[in-house]
Amino acid sequence: MIRTRRLLHLVPASWRPYIRHMRLRAFPLVAAHFSAGAILAGELRFTPGMLWQWLAGIVLWAGFGHSGTLALNSAFDRDEGDIGYLSDPPPVPRYLWLFGLALLLLGALGAAFLPPQFLLVYLVCTAMSVAYSVPPIRLKALAGADVLNNALGYGVLTLYGGWAALGRGLNPTIVLVSAGFFCLAAAAYPLTQIYQYEEDVARGDRTLVIALGKRNALRWSVAFVLVSFGFLGAAAWQYHRTAASLFLLVAFVAWPLVLIPWNARPDVYPEQKGMYRALSAWALTDLGVILALLL
Repeated sequence: MIRTRRLLHLVPASWRPYIRHMRLRAFPLVAAHFSAGAILAGELRFTPGMLWQWLAGIVLWAGFGHSGTLALNSAFDRDEGDIGYLSDPPPVPRYLWLFGLALLLLGALGAAFLPPQFLLVYLVCTAMSVAYSVPPIRLKALAGADVLNNALGYGVLTLYGGWAALGRGLNPTIVLVSAGFFCLAAAAYPLTQIYQYEEDVARGDRTLVIALGKRNALRWSVAFVLVSFGFLGAAAWQYHRTAASLFLLVAFVAWPLVLIPWNARPDVYPEQKGMYRALSAWALTDLGVILALLL
């Protein structure tokens, strides 16, 4: 974080709020989940061309697509308190919405140079990003639609984006793994929203967390984590049954370490720290899936 602030001093002051609202702290996590799809597609046998497609895909998906999505989201949320991947956000600059859209569209231009299935999934995610944040649709303000959009976009399509960047067609393994990460994103999404509950209420949004209440949202997360690892375990059992499948068990254990204490004492649990702990468990799950299915 300190390094990011130092880098910001190298750009004109008027640009800094735009760059901060890209929330570059999210880049490693998005790149890692995207890379899980690419690594599964390459099966650890990468040609130079495949490596180029993987790296180009990371830059386009995480650097342009996801950063543009977050900038666009900030432009319409106008939060004053801490938000995901950005503590103490600067005031929203006048043209942040245009900046976010420009990032998304520049990423689409670059995506045209990768396999057609990558371009298609990038364009689908771009449309979902606009629908998520921009009125009058603004899916993030509709309970159920908010989690569905996130589970599809981040859980499934980011993973599949890495797979598609290498030009692979669908197979039963990636379908099962995608189902697992759909459910995992459905579990993680409320955990990213709980600490913003009061601001969302004040803005008039009706998110899933607001509709369910914090306690029931935590129970929702527990249920979807269990279903998620059912799918991931089925993928390992059906298509790669080896001792390495035990890495999935290690990844699974990380989730109860977050969710059990949070459910036990939701009124005093540090909600923002809980969100980042859940995201760490997500990263461990990406690693566990790669090891379980490829070793």
